[in-house]
Amino acid sequence: QVQLVESGGGLVQAGGSLRLSCAASGSIFSINRMAWYRQAPGKQRDLVASITKSGRINYADSVKGRFTISRDTAKNTVYLEMKSLKPDDTAVYYCNADPFYGASIWGQGTQVTVSS
Repeated sequence: QVQLVESGGGLVQAGGSLRLSCAASGSIFSINRMAWYRQAPGKQRDLVASITKSGRINYADSVKGRFTISRDTAKNTVYLEMKSLKPDDTAVYYCNADPFYGASIWGQGTQVTVSS
C-alpha cells in the first residue's frame, strides 16, 4: 500500500506563488504515475499535472506555463510549483498515485486560496 501526505497549501494573493509537496510512503515501487488534481466548490475534480515513472509530464491547459510538477526520488516526494496564481486556481489540491496494479490512491487534500 502507498500513503500520501500533502503539504504547502495556503492563502496567497493573485500573482503570488506556492509550492505543494506530496510525500509518498509504503510500496513506492508499485507507483506508475503521480499527479496533482484539484477540486473547486461545486465542481468536479480535474487533473492539474502528472508525471510518470519514466518522467513523462503532462499539464492541464489552464496551468501550462505557470505550474511545474517535479519529483525528488530520493525523498519519494512530488512537488507542484505554482506561479502567477489566479483566483480561479482556488481549490482543494489532491495528490494522486496510480499503481501499476490496483486502485488509485489519494492524499487528504490541501486548500489553496487565491485572493483577488
